[in-house]
Amino acid sequence: MENLDNKELSIVNCQLSIEEFLRRDEKKDLLRFLTAGSVDDGKSTLIGRLLFDSKKIYEDQLDALERDSKRVGNAGDHIDYALLLDGLKAEREQGITIDVAYRYFSTNKRKFIIADTPGHEQYTRNMITGGSTANLAIILVDARLGVITQTRRHTFLVSLLGIKHVVLAVNKMDLVDFSEARFNEIVGEYRKFIEPLGVPDVTCIPLSALDGDNVVEKSARTPWYTGPALLDFLETVHIGNDHNLQDFRYPVQYVLRPNLNFRGFSAKVASGVVHKGDEVMALPSRKKSRVKSIVTYDGELDYAFPPQSVTLTLEDEIDVSRGEMLVHPDNLPYEGRNFEAMLVWMDEEPMDMNKSFFIKQTTNLSRSHVTDIKYKVDVNTMEHLSIDNGQLTRDTLPMQLNQIARVVITTAKELFFDPYRKNKATGSFILIDPITNNTSAVGMIIDRIEDKDMLVDEDIPTLDLPKLGIAPEQYEAVDKVVKELDRQGIAIKVNK
Repeated sequence: MENLDNKELSIVNCQLSIEEFLRRDEKKDLLRFLTAGSVDDGKSTLIGRLLFDSKKIYEDQLDALERDSKRVGNAGDHIDYALLLDGLKAEREQGITIDVAYRYFSTNKRKFIIADTPGHEQYTRNMITGGSTANLAIILVDARLGVITQTRRHTFLVSLLGIKHVVLAVNKMDLVDFSEARFNEIVGEYRKFIEPLGVPDVTCIPLSALDGDNVVEKSARTPWYTGPALLDFLETVHIGNDHNLQDFRYPVQYVLRPNLNFRGFSAKVASGVVHKGDEVMALPSRKKSRVKSIVTYDGELDYAFPPQSVTLTLEDEIDVSRGEMLVHPDNLPYEGRNFEAMLVWMDEEPMDMNKSFFIKQTTNLSRSHVTDIKYKVDVNTMEHLSIDNGQLTRDTLPMQLNQIARVVITTAKELFFDPYRKNKATGSFILIDPITNNTSAVGMIIDRIEDKDMLVDEDIPTLDLPKLGIAPEQYEAVDKVVKELDRQGIAIKVNK
């Protein structure tokens, strides 16, 4: 009888521990990271090994993996862990990654979403897609080859996307006999290259993805390496400061009106923190009010922060609709129709400089066109190519698939934005082809351009008031009209 009681007790304890486990699991934070590197550097193998060694593969997956390794594997007598991610038939046949493969796994400390991105230059747009939401990037290099052109290209793209944490994973250390001198040589060359790109956190780890050295557990074969194993670093890297908590930006998605007594503005907090009672300003109207309540499905909050999705109600009835933005009055974004940006071309069809595109930025949608291409970036050499330095002609200036350029963009209506390095959520945008509805390009805003800097003086239409017979007492009214037209993006010069 006593044994039965103990058994029942263990069942109760087990149920409690399951509930406790689920409760803890919900509270774990999420790290999104991408892997990038040259062909055959072992990206897919590394992720497969991470999943395998952290016991995140089911038995039927393991059985299938062992079968496939013998049939189509590229790892000799070893299990080919890359097959866990290279799912397309073409990938398995060629032993390469083509599409972005996403995998989810979790440990006792953190949840992870991995984007395994392709290494080939023609799949640059796939890497941009995989990295757009990443907090961290793992750049793999082959210990035999060291830092090569693709390593530099991927690092440049990572810096372009504003990813703040980079791990240089020096893979295949087993093929150089785990040489400390070779590791230090590669690390020195890489740090010299990445320093000007402004990535704040760079960690270098020697490993062998195939054998599992320094992937999940520290390896006895690298006694000279004093840093953490890769998984240990991923579990502990601090990403809490990656969100911009200073600049409150609330791009309204939807006006929620379920009944006569409730009117709220629903959106995802793009950046900053908003508290109940805060004074807010609506853009572009510049009308002010105070936050009456912060409503969620689970009840009201005292404050909200990114990336929470909430509904704000205001104390005053002011007109706010989708595409407009709520901000703190003492901390405003840029407002304007012209800005410079780094643009990545993602369309098979080359850019047509005369074409008008839809621009989607936060919840705003507007017509736009690329006014000027300042220069293109050679992603392999970091060289700037322009008409001024003779590297481009009028014919080669328009952007082609996977090319990156610094451009000037003009929109039909005012947008509310910040530089991308300061605020990812309000500094990023996409260009949409109005005919095919394809995403033609993705962009990262560098800075605004004043309207007066966009036009040469002789290009501005001129009103000569005395010639038109307009009396001086009417000048004030004319000035008001000109000022309003200027606000809408139509510049007019007035001679009095």
